[in-house]
Amino acid sequence: MIVGVPTEVKTDEFRVGMRPVGAELLVRDGHTVLVQSGAGIGSGFPDDLYSAVGAKIVSSASDVWSRSQMIVKVKEPQTAEIGMITAEQILFTYFHFAADKELTMGCLESKCIACAYETLTDDLGHLPLLTPMSEVAGKLSVQEGAKYLERPWGGSGVLLGGVPGVAPGNVFVIGGGVVGTCAARMAAGLGADVVIVDINLDRLRYLDEIMPANVRVIYSDPQAIRERLAWADLIVGAVLVPGARAPKLIRRDDLRHIRPGSVIVDVAIDQGGCVETAKVTTHRNPVYTVDGVVHYCVGNMPGAVARTSTQALTNATMPWTLKLAKFGADQLARMNPHFANAINMTRGTLVNKAVAEAHDLDCESLVA
Repeated sequence: MIVGVPTEVKTDEFRVGMRPVGAELLVRDGHTVLVQSGAGIGSGFPDDLYSAVGAKIVSSASDVWSRSQMIVKVKEPQTAEIGMITAEQILFTYFHFAADKELTMGCLESKCIACAYETLTDDLGHLPLLTPMSEVAGKLSVQEGAKYLERPWGGSGVLLGGVPGVAPGNVFVIGGGVVGTCAARMAAGLGADVVIVDINLDRLRYLDEIMPANVRVIYSDPQAIRERLAWADLIVGAVLVPGARAPKLIRRDDLRHIRPGSVIVDVAIDQGGCVETAKVTTHRNPVYTVDGVVHYCVGNMPGAVARTSTQALTNATMPWTLKLAKFGADQLARMNPHFANAINMTRGTLVNKAVAEAHDLDCESLVA
C-alpha cells in the first residue's frame, strides 16, 4: 500500500502523523511511504530522518494526496485538503465530525473511508487513540490556565499554588475522565485546591481513592456546578461523549456566577465545547473575554507541545497503522470490531450514529 504523510495545515499545528520509525516499519513490511517535505520539522523530525529509513520525500501536499491509497495525519482535513481527497482513499486521523457539519458533508461527498482515532475502542470500552492526547490536554489545561490567570492577560492575578500565608487558587474540573483526571492531578501538584465533578458514582469512588488530599470529588448536577463556578479561579471543561457533541454544561447566564478574571479552559472545544460562550481559538490568539471571564478554547491544544504529543500519539496509532496498511479498512473491520468502531463513513455512507444524530443525517450499519 502507498501511505502518505502530509504536513499539517491547521493553524499552529506542529504535530505529524508519523515518526520516522513508523515509516521504517511500514517500509519493512513492503509498503511505500510518501512524506511531504517538512512534515516532521515541527515535532523535531527533519526530512533526512525519514529518507534514511526508506521513506520518499515529496515536495507538495497534492503529490501526497494524489498518489497515496492511505493518508495518516493528526487533525481533520482542512478546507484546502478536502478537495484533494480521492474516492475510496483511507484517511486515518482525528475527525470530530459531530462538531463540524461542513467537514462531515465534504468527506461524505469525497467518498473516502474515514477512520477516526477518537472512536476506535478497546476491550475495556476505552478510546486508546484519544487517551494520549487527552492526557496531554488535561495537563496542558492547567498549565495554560495558570498562565492566563496572570494579570497582564486579563486574569485575576491568582497564583494557583499560593504561598505561605496566602491561600492557593481554586480549580474546578468538570468531568472525571482522562482529561479531567490529568487536569486535577496537575492542579493538585501545583498546590491548588481542586474539585472534580462527574455523574458516574463508580468513577467518583475511584477518583476519591487515588487523588491527593487537596482534591475533592463531587457528584455533578446543575446546582453543584453553579456553586463551584462562584468558587473557582480556574474552570476546566473536560466533558466527553464519544463521537458526539459535548453537552453545554455552562450556559451564558452562568457566567454571572463566575468572578471576573477567572479563566475557563474548554478542552471539549474539539467536540463543540461544553461552555455555551466557547468558540474555537488558536495558539496565536488563544483567549478572549466574555462578561469579565477569560476563555481559552484552542482547538488543537496538544499541538503546542508537538514533540511530546507526536511521540505519545504515534505510540498508540502505529500498531493500527501497520494493520490498516496490511489488511485495508474493510478486512480489518471484519477482523476487529474495535477498528470497525473507528470507521465513521465509507464511500459516501455515514455509519456513525452519534455523528448522524448531531447533524440530522441518515445513518446505515457498517457493511465492511
